[in-house]
Amino acid sequence: MLGAPLSADELRPAVIELIEREGGVWVIEWKLPVAASRAQDAVPLGAPVIPEACEATGEAVRRAAPLALLGQQALRCPGGLAGQRFGLDTIAGGTDAIARLIPLGSPAQTFRLTPDAPTAVIAAEPSVMQVLRDYLVIGAEHILFGWDHLLFVIALVLLVRRSWAVVKAATAFTVAHSLTLVATSLGYAGLPSRPVEALIALSIVFLAAEVALVLKSPDRRTFTRRFPWAVAFAFGLFHGFGFAVALADIGLPQGEVLTALLAFNLGVEAGQLLVIASVIALLAAMTRFLPRAELPAIRAATYAIGAVGSFWLIERVIG
Repeated sequence: MLGAPLSADELRPAVIELIEREGGVWVIEWKLPVAASRAQDAVPLGAPVIPEACEATGEAVRRAAPLALLGQQALRCPGGLAGQRFGLDTIAGGTDAIARLIPLGSPAQTFRLTPDAPTAVIAAEPSVMQVLRDYLVIGAEHILFGWDHLLFVIALVLLVRRSWAVVKAATAFTVAHSLTLVATSLGYAGLPSRPVEALIALSIVFLAAEVALVLKSPDRRTFTRRFPWAVAFAFGLFHGFGFAVALADIGLPQGEVLTALLAFNLGVEAGQLLVIASVIALLAAMTRFLPRAELPAIRAATYAIGAVGSFWLIERVIG
């Protein structure tokens, strides 16, 4: 997984949209990411599936973009679409996709597609519970599979270690990234993605260096060790911009923007707490059952995190 640095902070699923232009006239548009290792082969995740009530008009337009295939097909759908399916015919394992229905004069509907359920059933009316469920899972997946956010949280736990101090630092990180995520998503703030990605990588390198210093001199009282919540809050602001970039690629459902933001943020928090609890439990188990292996394991993990963070930082600065 660490061998794919370009996707370290990117939650870029396939996106397929069914958009109504005028009564009975629709267009289906899709963006199918292509893995960096096979970008030249232009192999997409799947092919679009249109509702049975719709008929394609004209030829589909397709074009290649960096690491993605874009397409568009005009449709005529004379009847209602409630109960109809649309999405992708297949989705590769380990990836998700986002499907959006955007009709005229009624709320949009957003669906999370998975390898087991690559198509979505259009509802007569959008469900708030559907939005909550889908964006909760999307948020959790972003922290669990967004490697740079994940490494930052792990490094934070390795530095702080004490349960209560970890809770305070994690809470500060959550508050900070929530502020910038919401502000950016609602259009009140924003930073270019490249500097944000570089600063996120820098935060990983900084924490890894702090952990290494503490391992070398356990009595050393660095600023981060004394005030981990302050450092977590400061870097959390930049991580929030990173979350917002990922969420912008996915999109927010019209009419349920605040619901989707709340669910996404709760999902991020749930994933973060799961990571923190897992690392603390692993450290406690090593302290009890493998005390001699604990320090070498922490040291190896710290240098690995620092090396990966440094690679990302260099790549994002000069890339």
